[in-house]
Amino acid sequence: MEGALYGPRGFYRRPEGPAGHFRTSVHASPLFAAAVARLLCRVDGALGRPEVLDFVDLGAGRGELVQGVLAALPDEVAARTRAYAVEVADRPAGLDGRIAWRAEVPEAVTGLLFANEWLDNVPVDVAETDRAGVARLVLVAPDGTERLGEPVTGAEAEWLARWWPLGAQEGQRAEIGLPRDRAWAAAVGRVERGLAVAVDYAHTLGTRPPYGTLTGFRAGRETAPVPDGTCDITAHVALDACAAAGSGHGTPRLLTQREALRALDVTGARPPLTLATTDPAAYVRALAGAGAAAELTAPGGLGDFGWLLQPAGLPGPPL
Repeated sequence: MEGALYGPRGFYRRPEGPAGHFRTSVHASPLFAAAVARLLCRVDGALGRPEVLDFVDLGAGRGELVQGVLAALPDEVAARTRAYAVEVADRPAGLDGRIAWRAEVPEAVTGLLFANEWLDNVPVDVAETDRAGVARLVLVAPDGTERLGEPVTGAEAEWLARWWPLGAQEGQRAEIGLPRDRAWAAAVGRVERGLAVAVDYAHTLGTRPPYGTLTGFRAGRETAPVPDGTCDITAHVALDACAAAGSGHGTPRLLTQREALRALDVTGARPPLTLATTDPAAYVRALAGAGAAAELTAPGGLGDFGWLLQPAGLPGPPL
C-alpha cells in the first residue's frame, strides 16, 4: 500500500492528481473551503489574533483546499496567514506563491492543521480470521492476489483487541489502524497552539464493518485495490482510536460533517421565494449555493463523514 500510493510510480505522484479519479468535499463546492476559512478565523480569534497565523493543509492533493481557504479569508486575516500544503507529490505549476509546499508538517504550528481525507490513505495492514478463528495478516501480491499469512501479534494484536475485536467466524476482516493513530498523534503534536482537524470516511467501535472497507478508486469508479500504482487504495478510519491516540495533546471531539458544517453556517436552506421576485439573479445564486450545501451535508453521503477536532492551548472549542 505504501509503495502503490507514495512510491516513485505511486498513485499520488501521478500527473493528473487525485481529482482525476475521485471527488472530495473540496471539489464538490467552494462552500467547503469557505467553511474552513471561517473555522480558521474562529481559531484566530481564540488565539488572540497572533502576528502569524498558520494554516496547514495536510494531504493537500494539488493545493485546491489551501488556495480556496486563502481566497475566502478576510484581507486582514489573509495578510497574517502563513499557508502550508503538505503533500508527497511535486509542487504544481501555477500554485499561489504565498503557499509553502512541503513533504512534512512544520515543526511548530500556531493556527489550524486540517487533514481532509488524509488518514484513509495512511497505509494499514488487513487482518482476517481463519477457519480456527485466528486473526492473520492478509498478504497481497502485485496483481492483487491475496493469501493469509502469520497470526497478528504484538502491538497490532493489542490494537485489534481494543478497537476492532474480530469474532471467531471465518472471513471476518479488520484494518489495523495503529499506523493511523501514530500518524495522527504525530501531526497533532506539531500544533503548539490552535486546532487539528481530521475529516474522513469513518466508523467507531460500535459500527465497525464486519468485512472491512479496503477498496480502490480509479477514474471515478470503485475498483479492486490492486497495489500497482494505478488506483487509489483506501480504507475507512477508526476515528475514535485516532482521537484517543492524540488525546494527550488536547480533549478530542467527534462529530459528523453535517454537524460541523452547520455550525460553520453551511445549512443548505433554500432561499425565500420572494427573493425570486425582488432579485432573480440573487435567487438563482442562492439556490445553487443551497444545492451545493445540501450535497456537503447529505445523510448517506458527504454529510456522514467524520470530523475529529483536537484543540491545543485554546480557551474553549471553536466549533
